[in-house]
Amino acid sequence: MNQVVNALRSSCVQDGCTITSLLDDHPLPLLIASQEGQSIHTLSDTLRAIALDTLGTTGGVLFRNFKVPTPLDFKRFAASFGMPLGTYEFGSTPRSKVFAGVYSSTEYPAHQSIPLHNEQSYTRQWPSRIWFHCMTSSQTGGETPIADSRQVYQAIDPAIREEFISKGLLYVRNYSSALDLPWQQVFNTDDRSKVEQYCQSQGIDWSWSEAGELSTRQLCQAAVRHPVSQEWVWFNQAHLFHISAMAQDLRQTLIEAVGEAQLPRNVYFGDGTPIPDATLDAIRAVYANTSVAFPWQAGDVLMLDNLLVAHGRNPFSGDRKVIVAMA
Repeated sequence: MNQVVNALRSSCVQDGCTITSLLDDHPLPLLIASQEGQSIHTLSDTLRAIALDTLGTTGGVLFRNFKVPTPLDFKRFAASFGMPLGTYEFGSTPRSKVFAGVYSSTEYPAHQSIPLHNEQSYTRQWPSRIWFHCMTSSQTGGETPIADSRQVYQAIDPAIREEFISKGLLYVRNYSSALDLPWQQVFNTDDRSKVEQYCQSQGIDWSWSEAGELSTRQLCQAAVRHPVSQEWVWFNQAHLFHISAMAQDLRQTLIEAVGEAQLPRNVYFGDGTPIPDATLDAIRAVYANTSVAFPWQAGDVLMLDNLLVAHGRNPFSGDRKVIVAMA
């Protein structure tokens, strides 16, 4: 880490930038800050190369004080790192499409927290990189906490870790506009045959109710090896999908109304057995203990390796606009 920082410092002097760890006691994220407020498109090839190297080791880079005038400039910058930007298929949270390749961040109410997670780790196909661009910072709160997924993996009780890895995870979803996202929004189509084609290609079991509502089940990983470093990372969203993620009163109300089998989302061990609430609470505690956060500044661009770094959202007040691109 120190070698990377020193190398960046020497090159940034020439490019009108400074480089340091944003947080004094944590290497994540690395900060590349413009001293002259130049356009983000003028970032030198040297800095781009070292930023990519840093992304593969530290997992995250924050670009600050650069000019990013429009969402199109943000898209252009994200795409300039050489990977095609993806669409938000099989999503689990509400987002709005800004234009192709760029989306709003999750549109949950401002008073709610979004737990730390790796993007789309509840399925078998996920983005390898993700970018966040703060267009408007909130009056209070609204940070995007992040955590090193390697540290999360190491900090989880070995018995829990081994059970999750050996059994895998079974995600169960029931799509309904009354309780959660409708399937038309999740799959970006009104055509049932296209939904079925997607499910078949991704190893997702599906069924339709007489009323035309969709249910899916998918067996997925609990942890993976990073494709470059081969390090193990904790990579799932069991703590988000599990029934224990709901407030107790809402949980009881929904079970009484529709039954556990028809909840909008839930997760089990891969053999179909339930995951104890206490197990998920222990995992949530690990995320809380390993996460770091910093206040957004308007214009910030945060670039993350989606396998190495988990992200979330803190509650906020005032206007907040953060957009997202994935590759």
